[in-house]
Amino acid sequence: MSRDEVFEKMLELLRQQLGDPQLDITPETSLHDDLAIDSIALTEFIINLEDVFHLEIPDEAVEHMSSVQQLLDYIIEHK
Repeated sequence: MSRDEVFEKMLELLRQQLGDPQLDITPETSLHDDLAIDSIALTEFIINLEDVFHLEIPDEAVEHMSSVQQLLDYIIEHK
């Protein structure tokens, strides 16, 4: 799966979870500031990412991720 394909799948999951199929999301989008994702929603999103990409994202890693780009980089590096 290419970086673009991973990004598109992440967008699909985020838009589905947030209930807005037209939501404008870029790699620089902040999960907290721009998307207003709280800790419960973030946990749900991480679980979905882990299921889709067949990997584990440790809580310690998530604590240091604030943007879509940081999550994307992690997935690319660990898939």
